[in-house]
Parts: sequence; C-alpha cells; structure tokens
Amino acid sequence: MGQSQQPLAGKRVACLAADGVEDVEYTQSRTAAEQAGAEVHLISLQPGEIQSMNQDINPANRYRVDRTVDQANAADYDALLLPGGTVNPDRLRMNPQAMNFVRAFSQQQKPIAAVCHGPWSLVETGIVNGRTVTSFPSLRTDIQNAGGNWVDQQVQVDNGLVTSRNPNDLPAFCAKMVEEFAKGEHVKQMATA
Repeated sequence: MGQSQQPLAGKRVACLAADGVEDVEYTQSRTAAEQAGAEVHLISLQPGEIQSMNQDINPANRYRVDRTVDQANAADYDALLLPGGTVNPDRLRMNPQAMNFVRAFSQQQKPIAAVCHGPWSLVETGIVNGRTVTSFPSLRTDIQNAGGNWVDQQVQVDNGLVTSRNPNDLPAFCAKMVEEFAKGEHVKQMATA
C-alpha cells in the first residue's frame, strides 16, 4: 500500500450529484478515487438519498447523501468530481449554492473532474472560459458559447481540469482523474481577478 498504489491517500474528494446521476459514471469514478485511497463524500441538494439512472431513463440504485451542498465547504476537500447523466447536472446548475460550491474549487485552484454532461456545471460557473474540454457531444455548443474550446477526445486534461465524453471513456477518465487529483492544486488554473 505504498504511495504509488494509493496516490490519493489522505485526500478528500467531493462528488457533487443529484437525482438522475448516471449510475456507472458515479460508481466507477467514485470507486476509482476510493481504490486510490481517497475519502469520497456524496454532496447533493437535499439530505437522504439520490436516485441514479441507467441511460438517463431507467432507475438504477439509490445512494446515501453524506452532506447537502449548503453544509459542504470546498475548503474541506482536495478535489471535485462531477458525474453526468442529463438530469443530474441540469438540476445542479439551477441551484446557486451548488454552482458556488463548484466555482469555489476553481477559485481555490483545486482539480475538478467532469464526465459526460457533468461539464454543464463548468459552463454555468464560467470555468470553461478559455479552457480546452470535452463532454457529451450535445454540450459542444454550450461549451463554445461559454468561451471554451471543445474537443472530441476520450479524455482531456487542461491544468487540473479533467473531462470525458461518455461512460465508454470511464477507464481513461478515472486514470487521469486519479493522476490529476494526486497532483493537487494547480496554480495557473484560475486567472487572477
């Protein structure tokens, strides 16, 4: 169990998700972080449980929420994970507290990983402006309109920001997520205000 086997040992990761999260994107990315040694907390909009989905429309599993977004503080975490599914990030981006939570990770220069529709939160908060990212193809116009450079890549890393397109990209996404989360803060991530 050396540092190479547990590169995230001692790190805390916030996974921000709501009802409608794509089950495989939540479970595989969370498991990858935990197997790398991280303590992962599920942060959501309401207490209790969230309902995950398969292919956006088929109910999958329910997961216990560790903290609500109004109880969570980005300063308590080393990195942020944003799984997709279409309904989940759409709910999140309509919640000002959730978007302030996401924005705080960028302001604190902490790594962020977002897969599939997860980058909608990055669009809503302005984090994609000037960044090169990928996502589910339907977000391309949103990302470009928000000032981001969209690329069709399995996984894209831009100075601590890790993005992927869909569940098929999860092995590459999870590997890069762990790598970037292990690096920690990225001082050039946020433009000086």
